[in-house]
Amino acid sequence: MPVRIYKPTSPGRRNSSVDLFDDITKGKPEKSLITIKKSKAGRSGGKISVRHRGGGVKRYLRLVDFKQERFDVPAKVLAIEYDPNRTARIALLQYTDNEKRYIIAPFGLQVGEEIVSSRKGAEIKIGNRLPLELIPVGTTVHNIEIQEGKGGVLVRGAGLGAQLVAIDGDYAQMKLPSKEIRKIKKECMATIGEVGAKDKRLIRWGKAGRMRYKGIRPTVRGKVMNPVDHPHGGGEGVNPIGLKYPKTKWGKHALGVKTRKPKKWSNKFILKRRK
Repeated sequence: MPVRIYKPTSPGRRNSSVDLFDDITKGKPEKSLITIKKSKAGRSGGKISVRHRGGGVKRYLRLVDFKQERFDVPAKVLAIEYDPNRTARIALLQYTDNEKRYIIAPFGLQVGEEIVSSRKGAEIKIGNRLPLELIPVGTTVHNIEIQEGKGGVLVRGAGLGAQLVAIDGDYAQMKLPSKEIRKIKKECMATIGEVGAKDKRLIRWGKAGRMRYKGIRPTVRGKVMNPVDHPHGGGEGVNPIGLKYPKTKWGKHALGVKTRKPKKWSNKFILKRRK
């Protein structure tokens, strides 16, 4: 996924870059695998639950198959497509009975290749999906299940990959992109390889207008508000916040707060915390 950096011919072009989409082989999505995405503008039950959201371009949701439960049925890669709802590319598969499905496209997967999902075992190659217990230690994988049969939930973003560190008893030890080492049931499925579109993180959006396409509205700093609107507000001219620590609009700690519940049920599966 190459990225083009433009010359600063205008203030909006300065420090901005764009995706060239050279790895895309099909322009329009498969009609049977899309649905309307309803815009909620950061609201839940009519009330704002996430600030600074709204607008954005209209999108279709691609129905991505995270389970890949059609075991031992080869599928041919028909196309690599763009998905506006995720950073990764998606691959269009066609099974031997002509059924089509989308999956997350791993790095290096080419049009015309055949991949398979199997619980009994298959070749260790990019795109094949296997239980963790059948994957060699040290292999890079993505789209990992946490609960058997529920579908992949871990490591699905562009350029990400987790490493299988060891198989210990009933569990596999996985080193996640955050450097956290976690135990996962060895029967859970994972796809060989890392997610494609590695250069996605290198894109510089450059101007506010491109963020509005994504549905992100302007963010006003708390220190330029009035005291009634924000704990950082008030004062004349450019002033510090006047507090021991930054606060949210509602007076709670804004930085360095641990958001994970200290007694969360899955804590016992974490062997080493992320840094």
